[in-house]
Amino acid sequence: MSLRLFDSGTQSVRDFVPLVEGEVGLYLCGATVQAPPHIGHLRSGVAFDVLVRWLRRGGTRVTLVRNVTDIDDKILAKAADAGEPWWAWAMANERAFTAAYDALGVLPPSYEPRATGHVPAMLELMERLVERGHAYVAGPGDVYFDVRSWPSYGALTNQRIDDMVDSPDDTTRGGKRDAHDFALWKAPRPGEPPTASWDTPYGRGRPGWHLECSAMAHRYLGETFDIHGGGLDLRFPHHENEQAQSHAAGYGFARYWLHNGWVTQSGAKMSKSLGNGLLVTTVLEKVRPVVLRYAMTAVQYRSMLEWTDDTLREAEATWDRLAGFVQRAVERVGAAGPDEVAAATLPTGFAAAMDDDLNVPAALAVVHETLRAGNSALAAGDDATARAAMVTLRGMLDVLGLDPASPQWTAAAGGDGRAERALASLVAAEIDARAAARAARDWATADAIRERLTAAGVVVEDSPTGARWTLAAPTDTTED
Repeated sequence: MSLRLFDSGTQSVRDFVPLVEGEVGLYLCGATVQAPPHIGHLRSGVAFDVLVRWLRRGGTRVTLVRNVTDIDDKILAKAADAGEPWWAWAMANERAFTAAYDALGVLPPSYEPRATGHVPAMLELMERLVERGHAYVAGPGDVYFDVRSWPSYGALTNQRIDDMVDSPDDTTRGGKRDAHDFALWKAPRPGEPPTASWDTPYGRGRPGWHLECSAMAHRYLGETFDIHGGGLDLRFPHHENEQAQSHAAGYGFARYWLHNGWVTQSGAKMSKSLGNGLLVTTVLEKVRPVVLRYAMTAVQYRSMLEWTDDTLREAEATWDRLAGFVQRAVERVGAAGPDEVAAATLPTGFAAAMDDDLNVPAALAVVHETLRAGNSALAAGDDATARAAMVTLRGMLDVLGLDPASPQWTAAAGGDGRAERALASLVAAEIDARAAARAARDWATADAIRERLTAAGVVVEDSPTGARWTLAAPTDTTED
């Protein structure tokens, strides 16, 4: 394997060597389901989906674990404000996240554990830390990790303890020995529902956020695994705390740390607290899911994605060029099956770019070179070259989750394909009638047919090899 990845733990690009040859264990911090997802929430899902697809393309067996945090302070507070049971509130938002992942073609994880389903594993880890002297009971139901008991605390983010901000975990409660200590277990607050806590040897309470991920990663990937991923904002304190408690428990934990950049607006991280969140459902009312997927995939995963009014317009124009070529090639030389696309030899430039820390912009440059070559071959009537370009293009785009002919996007565009085939048949009949009228020099009839198609949203383009058609881009009728 020639893949090189930027390891946030060492702040360097490293050769990626899996713990077990041919297999990769990947833990990705998933959603805290306090509200429906905005596009910033999906950045990590899309970014790591590309990594999974690239690894699998090379024959690697990937076990992806993406957790769901379905209990925390914000979930309890928002559910109470809405007058809903906390678990019902969490489930509704979990379904919204799943729908958003599915809409954008993010492959399902191997396992998607919920925090509330793994309390026994958390208790086992917490008891291990208490026994080893790295955690202490501060009061009934309150258990903290003692950061000064672990000399390497701060290693992931290269910080000294005394230079860190205080842990936000229950700083007002008595019994906490150090301001930097973080909660493993939290006693119920007044007014919280009794269903949101569990009995433990240390008193009744509920899990701290950091304990959840360490316990679930250990449960599904073992004491040591290959990659831990998540958003850049999770490096501290979440991932720092995960690493510290897992190492203190005697586990090797993650061998590589990968962090994706944010979606930003005017340089600020997209978040509901800033009031600049764009709900996925709202965005998908204006643009096709594949266009949103392209916009979120086209930047390198570690880069910030600055979201502007042009982001989706540029993505849509590019996507239409790619999909348009595939459609024209299929019309001319026939479709390629999934096995043929999966077996396609990808250009060395594309593979080199993907192996270079998933450099998608450089990989897309190769995609566009292939697109230009394919269009030239179609124009020249070189069917063999056009078909080869189409198969290669689809193979590269498949790695990015963007193959225009994949069921993900063809089904989204036309259900089971019957509507698409019916439309194609009707438009072809109209184009044939227009061609006959032009041949008879009946310009009025030819123009009337073209105007009729235009009014129906069909764009007709004449070329030396005959007329071809596409659907007009949707018009944004949203008022300012």
